[in-house]
Amino acid sequence: MIRASGTAGFQGPTDTVSSSRLTHAVAASLAIAAISLCLIVTLTVLSTKATMAMGLPV
Repeated sequence: MIRASGTAGFQGPTDTVSSSRLTHAVAASLAIAAISLCLIVTLTVLSTKATMAMGLPV
């Protein structure tokens, strides 16, 4: 089977489809989301440790 010329996938010229402002906004959103996730995990671990330290009421 012979492939037709011009259908080689991603080998053609590239065009920019998004502005740099959009790229920076997406990067900033991802950074904020990552920091938020780290904060949530840290608070969860600390609260779990504090709960285990208290012991069970009898």
